[in-house]
Amino acid sequence: MLFAVACCMQANAAALREITLTGKVLTEGNSEPLPGVTVVISDVNGGNKQGATTDEAGAFSFANLQTETRYNLEFSYIGFEKQSLNNFLLTEANASSIEIKLKETAANLGEVVVVGYGTTVKKDITGSVKSLKSAEFNQGIINSPEQLLQGKVSGVNITSATGEPGGKSSITIRGPGGVRTGSTPLFVVDGLALDNSGTGGDTNPLNFLNPQDIESMDVLKDASATAIYGARGANGVILITTKKGKTGQASVTYSGTLGISTLARPLNVLSGPDFISEAGKLGGTIINKGADTDWQKEISRTATTHNHNVSIGGGTDKMTYYGSFGAQKQQGILKGSQQDRYTGRINLTQKLLNDRVSLDINLNATNTQNKKPNVQSMIGGAVTANPTYAPYGEDGLPFQYEDGTNPLISLKLYKELLSTNRVLASISPSVTIIKGLVYKLNFGLDHATSVQDKQTLPNTVPYEIGRLENWSNKNSNRLIENYLTYTTNTKNHSFSALVGHSYQHLLVQQRNFSINKFPISDIEPIYNPGLGQEIDLVLNQPGGFARINELQSFFGRATYGFKDRYLATATLRVDGSSKFGANNKYGYFPSFSVGWRISEEAFMKSSPFSDLKLRAGWGSTGNQEIPSKITQARFTSVVSGTTSYPLDGGDTYPAGTTYTRLANPNIQWEVSRQTDIGLDFALFKGALSGEIDYFSKTSQKILLEVIPADPVQPAGTFWTNVPDMKIVNQGLEIDLNYRNSTESGLRYGFGGNITFMKNNVTNSPYSVIPSGSAQGSGLTSATINGYINNEPIGTFFLKEHIGFDDKGISQFRDVDGDGIISDKDRIAAGTAIPTRMYNFNGNVSFKGFDLSANFNGVAGNNVYDNTANSNFYKLKLSKGVNVTREALNDAGESVNNSAPVSTRYLKNGAYLRLNNLVLGYNLNTTKLGINKWVQTVRLSVTGQNLFLWTKYDGYDPEVNNDRQINGITSYGIDYLSYPKAKTVLFGLNVGF
Repeated sequence: MLFAVACCMQANAAALREITLTGKVLTEGNSEPLPGVTVVISDVNGGNKQGATTDEAGAFSFANLQTETRYNLEFSYIGFEKQSLNNFLLTEANASSIEIKLKETAANLGEVVVVGYGTTVKKDITGSVKSLKSAEFNQGIINSPEQLLQGKVSGVNITSATGEPGGKSSITIRGPGGVRTGSTPLFVVDGLALDNSGTGGDTNPLNFLNPQDIESMDVLKDASATAIYGARGANGVILITTKKGKTGQASVTYSGTLGISTLARPLNVLSGPDFISEAGKLGGTIINKGADTDWQKEISRTATTHNHNVSIGGGTDKMTYYGSFGAQKQQGILKGSQQDRYTGRINLTQKLLNDRVSLDINLNATNTQNKKPNVQSMIGGAVTANPTYAPYGEDGLPFQYEDGTNPLISLKLYKELLSTNRVLASISPSVTIIKGLVYKLNFGLDHATSVQDKQTLPNTVPYEIGRLENWSNKNSNRLIENYLTYTTNTKNHSFSALVGHSYQHLLVQQRNFSINKFPISDIEPIYNPGLGQEIDLVLNQPGGFARINELQSFFGRATYGFKDRYLATATLRVDGSSKFGANNKYGYFPSFSVGWRISEEAFMKSSPFSDLKLRAGWGSTGNQEIPSKITQARFTSVVSGTTSYPLDGGDTYPAGTTYTRLANPNIQWEVSRQTDIGLDFALFKGALSGEIDYFSKTSQKILLEVIPADPVQPAGTFWTNVPDMKIVNQGLEIDLNYRNSTESGLRYGFGGNITFMKNNVTNSPYSVIPSGSAQGSGLTSATINGYINNEPIGTFFLKEHIGFDDKGISQFRDVDGDGIISDKDRIAAGTAIPTRMYNFNGNVSFKGFDLSANFNGVAGNNVYDNTANSNFYKLKLSKGVNVTREALNDAGESVNNSAPVSTRYLKNGAYLRLNNLVLGYNLNTTKLGINKWVQTVRLSVTGQNLFLWTKYDGYDPEVNNDRQINGITSYGIDYLSYPKAKTVLFGLNVGF
């Protein structure tokens, strides 16, 4: 008996041997080796996970595995579909038999795309939708989600209006469509629609979201795709999906970058010797202190950015989890500017009751600290200060010149601090009632608070009394949605239907106070406001406001497919908003689209097309991004001799109550109607793929604050829908991508997109609606932009500069021929909105190395150089103010010539930018012998904004200094804007 047991144990020991598993990964179709593929092996329960990377021959191996044991293997590589080999029984006979073929995703028709209130697959989409996964995002120092998309999606124009850390960006999808309603699309994060209101300070409200947590971004461009969001979808919709955990043993990843940034393009102002020489030619009396100071260099620095992110994910069949923590410390290239951001995220998914119930929980918390100097004052001083002055005195402190300004003084005396806390949380349980019928509840909360302080220290030279300004902000956004989804599929038919209800409550609140006159001490006013001595309400009257808005919506969608080739989608959303009057509280927004998958027809089976789909859609969306309560009357009570009179015969005036706004219950939704015709195609087994779209979007019932026609009115202005006025955007979008590989393992791809767009304002009852004001001495009341009939939004409405007369004084074209130069002689001189936007990119990889480049540009637009208009002309130089070389180009200009707003300072805003250049290397952890502990290691170097080709001689043509008039958006104005940086980042990514 003992002998038999011993024999059995020896037999099992012989059967369960430790061996090495080897295999190969190839491309589908041409069966070429695929290096750099990540291979992860684990036991069938997800434990004992190991990772490896294929070599140049596409081979991988795992040592010390036990025979007669079952394993799961996963294969993943950028640009290819993930593939799994589950429940693989390892034996000596099959230890070297694994051969996996990965399929490219260039035209992956089964790719899941997020649409409003659900998902679909790419082949079934009938609207204009572009989906980007995390591997396709822009790289570099990224502060907010829209920067990940810049140049990646046709029809989407993203302008980083400033180079400041955390600064705002502007984004339009298929052109701006409103006057007072803005152009920012609706952002939806994990099903929670965000409010576009600012969260305090001049910062981007979207920088609370860690880009490393984003799994995908889906851009809904046409009305047939966005109409499911009704009133919120007129400017397009961007759906952001964050990362979720996956079944299996916990995986931990770390990513870190170190960025080094410098001023990309300093202005070409005169050096010390040139300043003295050129000023002398003009006969000015110039003080020469003997120095040669580069003031732009003095206020800027080589800035560093540290970014660290740690994430953990995993789970079982019933519960998955994902958690992350991110920390970013970004110095601005201007001294005194910095942003610190700390983010934490938890995503959980739990399945219950035999998977009939699913519960999704998402929680994101962010703390952001922003510090900034007085940017315009510091830059204005740096580009105009006398370069012969030295920046520091013998004591090492910034030297104050009595006849000039040292820009370092404002850096010493002034600063802004902004602290923002934001929590985004949602819980979404769903229940499968019967097969195909699912009920889902979505409850979300977005809560942000911020405190902003602006401080000026008391000082003797220059004299400052000291001042503290404080703002407290609160934003609260609550959303609750209930909807039912039904899906059914047969051999030839597929059908789905969605019906739901949504309620959203939005609160924006602000309080502010200020205190003057602080003693000079070591205690800054920001830390003890009680030291302020001037607390009367004459100059320091506290203020504040609160806005509450509610949205209630009913929505539905139906989709139908026949034989996987004929597709149709119809949606309807009914929106009610508290912003509108009692007579037009609700708006109705339908859409309809169809698709024909031509490639599925029998006559196409021998064609080179692997996919060919024609689609067309029409839809209506609304816009309600206007101030709250404008439909209601407003009164004000003031004690003054113009609003009341004495009732006692003396000089005691009681409060007088007057109208400041009349009630208008007839105000209704601004409406955008859009038509889209598109063609999706893929050739040569998906190697070449692309999309072509023609669109036409018309916005009407334009919401605007106007002056009453009847002069006998108690209020100076009122809000209304301007009859017949329209804003039309038309365009063509082309998107192409190509991928290929060689037998040697070299892989490469290139692609790009271009958008041709035309914007036009028609039937406006006004000759011009001013929309952009100038800044600078003598320019305060001048306007730059305007909304003009039969011209695009963002048109520059200016006097035309035609040169100088014999006395060197500027001349302007007399358009109306009356012999007098006045505002009647202004002309439409071009637009700030590009007529062409384009992007092209390329990538190549070989033996673990990969290189990618991304270029983006615009054309057909102008920029108004308000900086040059207010600072750079001969008169300034003759008075001891530094200028650029451009100011001296006109030999015939007199030193007595002023510089009013005109086309003289209107410049070509076209550019081409090398936005991203990335070189990376994936280490072979198997060869290094660390694959049991470390699955993946990637090293990378990224260049951001490395080269810029443009005729514009300011800091950067990609600019939009917000110079709105009465809330009417301005475009393309550059005034002492925070310059952009040129950055190199060194990155490390490790997966455990």
